[in-house]
Amino acid sequence: MSKLIDMSLNEFSEVLASDAPAPGGGSTAAFEGALGAALIGMVASLSIGRKKYAEHESFMRDAIKRAEVLRIKMLDIVDRDTEAYNLAYAVFSMPKETDEQKKARSAAMQTALKTCTLTPFELIDCAVKTLELASEMIGKYNMNAISDLGVAVLSLKTSAQGAWLNMLVNLDGLHDEGFVAEYRKSGSEHVVRAAELADEIYADVLSKLIPEEQ
Repeated sequence: MSKLIDMSLNEFSEVLASDAPAPGGGSTAAFEGALGAALIGMVASLSIGRKKYAEHESFMRDAIKRAEVLRIKMLDIVDRDTEAYNLAYAVFSMPKETDEQKKARSAAMQTALKTCTLTPFELIDCAVKTLELASEMIGKYNMNAISDLGVAVLSLKTSAQGAWLNMLVNLDGLHDEGFVAEYRKSGSEHVVRAAELADEIYADVLSKLIPEEQ
């Protein structure tokens, strides 16, 4: 299969709708995050060259660069998530007739599941960093793009929470108790942070779009 990020939107949605087990929720969550980061970059771009926001221009130029780095990282995860799944899926074709083969098969699966856990964890971290950037932009961005900022944080929250679900699925099959404890704790903390940031920013957006009645 060609790289997912090189597909058209129609092609990507078609392969998602097929009976192929991957790409699935993991790659979709990563693409959702990349879209969120792209929108953050858009909001920053629309805030440059406007007299009203001139004092924040330097910050916004830096914000564009930061958002772009995160967008590219999350786009990369779109394919790496599916590649990680395919690695785990390939284990099922390994022979299991002898004890030695069964041991090798089990070890390969454990390695694959760790990769399948680390990839969505990286995605959550990217989503948190992008949401932190969005939070820094409050009060500095072009208000004509306020709804775009709102959509961005919703996309990033979905990305983080979707990645967390994928982490949990893979952690459930791991035998390394130390690894499981570490990433269950760290992943939980990261996804809570992502949700809190997204909810705060979204609430701020709503407060400006729906002013309190006098």
